[in-house]
Amino acid sequence: MKKTAAVIFGGQSSEHVVSCMSAVNVISQIDREKYNLLLIGITEEGRWLYVDNEEAVADGSWKESGVCAHLSPDAVEKCVYIVKADSVEKVPVDLAFPVLHGKWGEDGTIQGLFEMAGIPYVGCGVLASSTCMDKDVTHILLEAAGIRTAPYAALVRPQLARFDSLEPSLREKLGYPMFVKPANTGSSVGVGKAKDRAGLLAALKEAFRYDRKVVVEKAILGAEVECAVLGNYTDAAAAVVGEIVPHHEFYDYEGKYLDDSTDLYIPARLPEETIQLVRRTAVKAFAAMECTGLARV
Repeated sequence: MKKTAAVIFGGQSSEHVVSCMSAVNVISQIDREKYNLLLIGITEEGRWLYVDNEEAVADGSWKESGVCAHLSPDAVEKCVYIVKADSVEKVPVDLAFPVLHGKWGEDGTIQGLFEMAGIPYVGCGVLASSTCMDKDVTHILLEAAGIRTAPYAALVRPQLARFDSLEPSLREKLGYPMFVKPANTGSSVGVGKAKDRAGLLAALKEAFRYDRKVVVEKAILGAEVECAVLGNYTDAAAAVVGEIVPHHEFYDYEGKYLDDSTDLYIPARLPEETIQLVRRTAVKAFAAMECTGLARV
């Protein structure tokens, strides 16, 4: 008998559009011999909607659905209620696949809802999701595990009012250029590269639009690489290492999703011993953050 997989996408974060793009890819790859799909889109306002066809995900028309979907937190029911104008349908759910980016999707919040509901889900658990989402906490945990990270400073919004006294200490510790990032977003949303004092102030103001906490990092020159890690805790393995070569000044939102300006080399153009070091370090980071299932490092 087929199982029902609830694919949840969209969401209230600044990465809503990216999530919808990812959902199209995920939906196209799920084995229909094993799973029936239950598609649930979350609008930018936070309304959960039942989506009755895959094409609506691709063209964005799913937002016109007037049918609400409610995930029951009852661990005995393990279901989603589809609420129509004249009826309510209870749909049992065997698996949840959150294809959500950013806040309320990757940060442990929806993972906690799945835990309460007793529904197995794809991806990392509550703790790993929340700590990996926060770049400041990630720095702390990786450094404690003996994994080197870029020198950085974490700032909270009230500190921006003291920029004149703050800038010299950041300049002394990190030097220009610096990268400025909201602590809890992905997809390069709100990220800026500051080359001088004026650029730093502008980048901080932009980053604080998206989060109450910001990470400022020393710019590191070198190849940018990534790999998938699959497994659970310390029983995990790293996949092929890929190399990212942006044609913009850094790997920004446009270069990731919009203008095809980034070159990808798979495998990376690195010596074999360097590739193996990257893979070992990726698995070490995966374990240090208590990740499970899958991650991109």
